[in-house]
Amino acid sequence: MRVIIATCSVSYEGRLNASLPVATRLIMIKADGCVAIHADGGAYKPLNWMNAPNTFEELADRLIVRNPRGETLTILLVEIHADFAHELGEDPGLTKDGVEADLQVLLAATPEAIEVGLTLIRREYPTAVGPVDLLCRDASGQTVAIEIKRRGEIDGVEQLTRYLECLHADTSLGKIRGIFVAQSIKPQARVLAESRNIGWCEVDYDELRGKKTDELKLF
Repeated sequence: MRVIIATCSVSYEGRLNASLPVATRLIMIKADGCVAIHADGGAYKPLNWMNAPNTFEELADRLIVRNPRGETLTILLVEIHADFAHELGEDPGLTKDGVEADLQVLLAATPEAIEVGLTLIRREYPTAVGPVDLLCRDASGQTVAIEIKRRGEIDGVEQLTRYLECLHADTSLGKIRGIFVAQSIKPQARVLAESRNIGWCEVDYDELRGKKTDELKLF
C-alpha cells in the first residue's frame, strides 16, 4: 500500500462532476489499484474513491486515475508532506461473529428464504475487494449477489455496492443485481439500497434454524 499525505485538490469526472478544494488529505493507493482520499474525520468513509481496476498517470504535480468506465479522478498535489509505501502481505479476511456466519450457512442451504426461485452458485465468491457472501441465480436465470449482515446498516449497502461494481466487470456472469440481507435493516439502509436498485430482505434467524415457536402471540 502507498500512503501520501498532501495538500491537494481533487476533481472527479464521470457519472457526475465533483471536486474538493485545496486542503491537507490522506491519499491511499492499495495494491489492487483502489484509491481512497480521506480527511481527518468522517469515520471510515473516504471523501472520494475509485475502485479497481484503475490505470495511473503520475506527473510532477498531479496523479490521474482512470477506470474502464471512463471515470477520471485527478489529484492536484500542491505540497507533499509524506509519501511512502509498505507491503501489508496477504490478509486472512474478516472473521464474522457466530450469528452472521451461521446466517450465511443457513441461507446458502435455503436461498429461497430470501427470494422464491433462488439457487446457490457459490458461497464466498471472490472479487478484487473481498468475497461476496452468496452468489445465486434467480428464477429467470439472472445472477444475484447477496451480502448478509446481522444488523443491516448503511455500510453493508456500501459494501455490496463495491462488490457489484467488481462483478459487473465479469461478463461471464451476465446481468447482475444485488440483495442486502439482515435480521433487521435500518430505514436509512433500506432507502440507500433502493436508490441504488439493490433489493433488501429481513430474515428470522430462529425460523431459519427451525426453532421458531408455534405458540400464538397477541402482537
